[in-house]
Amino acid sequence: MTKIQGYVAAGFEPVREAFAANFVRRDDIGAAVCVYRDGEPVVDLWGGSADPDAGVPWERDTLQLVYSATKGATATAAHLLAQRGELDLDAPVASYWPEFAANGKAGVTVRQLLSHRAGLVALDRPVPLADALAWQPMADALAAQRPQWEPGTAHGYHGRTFGYLVGEVIRRVSGRTPGRFFAEEIAAPLGLDFFIGLPDEEHERVSAMVYEEPAVDLATVPLDSLPEEYRPVLAALRDPDSLANRAFAITDPAAIDFDAPEVQAAEMPASNGIATAHGLARLYAALVGEVDGVRLLTPQTVAAATAEQSAGPDRVMVFPSRFGTGYALPTEPAPLTGPRAFGHPGRGGSLGFADPERGLAFGYVMNHIVESPGDTRAASLVEAVRKSVG
Repeated sequence: MTKIQGYVAAGFEPVREAFAANFVRRDDIGAAVCVYRDGEPVVDLWGGSADPDAGVPWERDTLQLVYSATKGATATAAHLLAQRGELDLDAPVASYWPEFAANGKAGVTVRQLLSHRAGLVALDRPVPLADALAWQPMADALAAQRPQWEPGTAHGYHGRTFGYLVGEVIRRVSGRTPGRFFAEEIAAPLGLDFFIGLPDEEHERVSAMVYEEPAVDLATVPLDSLPEEYRPVLAALRDPDSLANRAFAITDPAAIDFDAPEVQAAEMPASNGIATAHGLARLYAALVGEVDGVRLLTPQTVAAATAEQSAGPDRVMVFPSRFGTGYALPTEPAPLTGPRAFGHPGRGGSLGFADPERGLAFGYVMNHIVESPGDTRAASLVEAVRKSVG
C-alpha cells in the first residue's frame, strides 16, 4: 500500500481517497495533487516513488515535468505584459517581431498565436534538436515559415511551436527570455516551484518519468473496427505527413528525451515546464484571487483571456478542442469543475486549472506517463474536488 502524505482540510477527504485509489487502481507510481480555495491550500498530498529504479520516494518538493501544462504559464506571462499595457494582443506579431512578417504572416495577431489560429503548427524543414534548445534558430525558422492554413480561418493545436511563438513575442517586448520573465515576474513574487528552463542546482529534485507501453499497436487496428468518430483520428496518426504528426516533429530527430539535463535546462515554453503540484496550483490560485498578497491578473484580464476564441474540429488533434487566448477551455468530458474553468493539461496526465466561480485552483503532477483515453487519474481527482465543494 502506497503511503500518502500531506494535508487535506475538513470536507476535502474525498480527494485523499481518490488520490490513494489512483495508486491502487489507476497505476500511479509517484504523484502529487494540490488544491487551493479562495487563496488558501485545502489539499496538498503526495506519495509513491520519484524514481522506482533507484527507490527514491516522492517528497513534497519533488519536481515533475508537466509537458503542455507549461502553456498555461506561458500564456499567463503574455497576459501580464498585456495587462501592464506593454503588449497589445490584437496587434500584428510583426509589430514586435518584424522578421515574422515573411511568407504572408504580416497580418497575424498576437491573439491568433495564443489561440492556436496562426497556422504555424509545423516546419517544412525541422531544425536540429540542438538549434531548438538554443532558441534563436527555432525562432528564426518559425519567422520564415509559411502557415499551414490561412491564419484566423481555423484552429489547430500548436503543440510544440506555441512556446517559441509566444515566447519570442515575450522576449521582444520584455527584453527577457520567457523563462527568465516567468521566473522574475511570476514565480519569484509567489514563491513558486515552477521553472521554464531548470537551473542546474534543481536537477536532483526532478522525478524520473516512466512511460507506459501502448497496450495496442495502432498500426494494426483495422479502421472499420473502431467507432466512426475515432476513425479520422487514427487515420491522421498513421499518416506521417498529417499535421497530427508534423506538429510534434519540428526537430530532427523528432523524439526528444525530456529526462535529459540539457533539455530540462533549455527554455521550451510549450512543453518543458517543471513544477510541483503545489507550484502549479498556486499559479492558478493567483489568477483568480489573492495569494499571500499577490494577484497576478485582474478579474477583467482573466475574463478577456478566457473568452472563447477557438472551438470545434482541431486541424491537428482532429477531434474538437476549445481555447481562450492561451488557455484551454472545458470540453466534454473534460476534467474541469465548471463552465468558466480554464487551464491546461499536459502529456500523459498532468493538469493545472482554475475555476473562478468557485475560487478553486488545482494542480496534479505524476511521473507515470499514460497516453490513453482510458486514463482517468486527473479526472477522478477533479470529480473528488467537485464532491468536496458541492
